[in-house]
Amino acid sequence: MARRRRIPDWSQRLPNTREALTYAERQHAGQRRAADGAPFIVHPLEVAHLLYHAGAPDHVIAAGALHDTIEKTDTTAPDLTARFGLRIATIVLAVSEDQRISGYAERKAALRDQVARAGDDALIVLAADKISKVRELKLEIAQRPARTAPVFCSWERRPRTTATACDSSRSSCPTPRWSRRSGQAREAAAGPKRPAATRWHGRRESDLLGSRPESPG
Repeated sequence: MARRRRIPDWSQRLPNTREALTYAERQHAGQRRAADGAPFIVHPLEVAHLLYHAGAPDHVIAAGALHDTIEKTDTTAPDLTARFGLRIATIVLAVSEDQRISGYAERKAALRDQVARAGDDALIVLAADKISKVRELKLEIAQRPARTAPVFCSWERRPRTTATACDSSRSSCPTPRWSRRSGQAREAAAGPKRPAATRWHGRRESDLLGSRPESPG
């Protein structure tokens, strides 16, 4: 059976993109996407698809198709320059992490800085890459086994480390010991409730609510 080609029809009008997708498919051959095990080329193809429908020009879409070749294959920047030209190679290099930086946070910070310096073409490629990664994350979450979180009664205090869960039905939750006697004791200590006509700062509460006192007969 012949290998199914994933090059979209719309790329036939974009020579750089068509060549870039063909090259990326060859370079990423055998690689799999971690989220769902699909061929890795699905990710660069989706990035190119997003850029195409966003109205990006041919050279930017081509850079999107190639954006992982330096990080994830044996492709080098000189290889891309020789095959696709300096303009496309510069964008791909701008959105590629510097593997010489060991710290994760430092490496990501350096990537953001170099993309910002590279300009709008690199920014839109990075944005399309992140959109595609978020979609992959949704796939990965959907495939995780469902977890049942414990349900707590509304009155139950949740400790920092462990907590006792009860059934979600309110009737099955045990009655807290303080809810009756302690509550009655607090009401007794508070004294009788204040009548509605008690003066407050020289004014009746009924005046504050907007009602007028009746005129004497």
